[in-house]
Amino acid sequence: MAARTKGKSSFVKQAAILASAGMLVRFLGFVYRLPLTNMLGDEGNGIYGMGYYIYTFLLILSSAGLPAAISKLVSERLALRQYRNAHRVFQTSLIVSASLGTIFAILMALTARQTAALVKTPDSYYCILSLCPTLIIVAIMSVYRGYFQGMNTMVPTAISQIVEQIFNAFFSVYLAYIFLGMFIPEGETENIALGAAGGTMGTGIGALAGLVIVFISYMMIRPYLLRRAKICRQPYEETRTELVKRLMGTAWPIIVGTAVFSMTNLIDIGMVMRILTASGYSETEATVLYGQLSGKYVTLTTLPVAISSSIATAVLPSIAASNRLGERKQVNRKMNLTMRISMIISVPAAVGIGVLGPQIIAMLFPKASDGGVLLTVGAISIIFLALCQTATGILQGIGHIRIPVVGALLGAVMKVILNAILIPIPALNIIGAVLSTTGCYLVASTFDVYMLSRITKVRFDFKRILLKPILGSIVMGIAALGVYFGLYHFVPSNTLCTLVAIVLAIVVYGLIMLIIGGIQEEDLQSIPMGGRLIRLSKKLHLM
Repeated sequence: MAARTKGKSSFVKQAAILASAGMLVRFLGFVYRLPLTNMLGDEGNGIYGMGYYIYTFLLILSSAGLPAAISKLVSERLALRQYRNAHRVFQTSLIVSASLGTIFAILMALTARQTAALVKTPDSYYCILSLCPTLIIVAIMSVYRGYFQGMNTMVPTAISQIVEQIFNAFFSVYLAYIFLGMFIPEGETENIALGAAGGTMGTGIGALAGLVIVFISYMMIRPYLLRRAKICRQPYEETRTELVKRLMGTAWPIIVGTAVFSMTNLIDIGMVMRILTASGYSETEATVLYGQLSGKYVTLTTLPVAISSSIATAVLPSIAASNRLGERKQVNRKMNLTMRISMIISVPAAVGIGVLGPQIIAMLFPKASDGGVLLTVGAISIIFLALCQTATGILQGIGHIRIPVVGALLGAVMKVILNAILIPIPALNIIGAVLSTTGCYLVASTFDVYMLSRITKVRFDFKRILLKPILGSIVMGIAALGVYFGLYHFVPSNTLCTLVAIVLAIVVYGLIMLIIGGIQEEDLQSIPMGGRLIRLSKKLHLM
């Protein structure tokens, strides 16, 4: 019993380490996009986004499900003390993943020019081409990460993710800066297409740095792993053919599910440029509008969701364990807690970004300050995306992998329909894509939450999950606007007023939520540094 408790505690601790690293990585990814966006401008960001989203989709097809599949197969064999079979899973996965990565990289390189022409952005050719080697690097790195995860050792993966993002951030900005000044076309002041390609090269360099970290970590323990595999006694030696079948059989539902979830970006790549150019916009004008969508709206709205999902993810292993043990009350409590944490972060983020959208854009992107209206109109999608991702994580954790895929497909259909209706309207243009994204996640999240409740018989306390965060966020939003415009009247500095408004908004939201019981001790215990916040709240008699 004590061993089981210790193992569960270790599992949750390792998941929390990975979640914390994920939060830091997302934050670093957001930070480096600021100078990159300012350097490239909206047109350059449109070119960058086209190339990057095409790469992301092929990356999903080549290696998205492999880390989870490898982790599952390795952990199962280690639990049975089949150490030789566990290491054979790793070796076989390395061959499969490297082969798939190479095939997709060659395919991406051979079709780069045609793909760029197909999405009505010929200048994205260089971005697509520069990302091809990254497919191979990430495919190999994913095997090492999956192997470590299967051994319940998240530290090498966490360190490699952080190192990867640091190298990515530095070289993306540095190479974009260098390439902007190379081979400048006649009549232009900079080479935007090459600058965008330089920005994407940082992704490959970062991935290579991450691969070096996990490779060194593996080599440090390799003698022990080989020695353990050599002396172990196991009843059955699995062949590589059997392992390939099991690996792909485990990975394909995850690959399909992840690919479907990434379809919103792919749909926009396929539809936005075509509809805008058919509506009378030039390719450059359409690329500028798409750059506002991909470089600003997507970047700013996905950050709070990434943070909330990272925190909520730390609770998911515990939900899966309670579900396997048939602990219905614990499942109910933990699912409500996970949803509540997600909404406590996502709802105020949506309101804050919505009411201060233009001001935030002007502060973060002073050299490319258009696109604030996209945040004002589409910030609500943060709530639906967070609900969708949290419900998806729980469903996958308890073994219902296909349901989120159906939800994502329903959302994708809604997005296609709304894109076709809204984007051609002259008064909307790119705003139509933002509204269609909101509709997409509304449909997907509603379906996923409904199916989750139906399958698990869990009753969600929406008063605490949604109503209290909405109430606290409304007060916060009013306070933020009042402070911004009140202060701006005396100190006409957008950056200063926006920062003061954001800081005060966070304080107001936290106080209101503590007063109305929207945040309780259990919620704070589930987040990093929660213990300190609990002690501070009790000292101030807020809890």
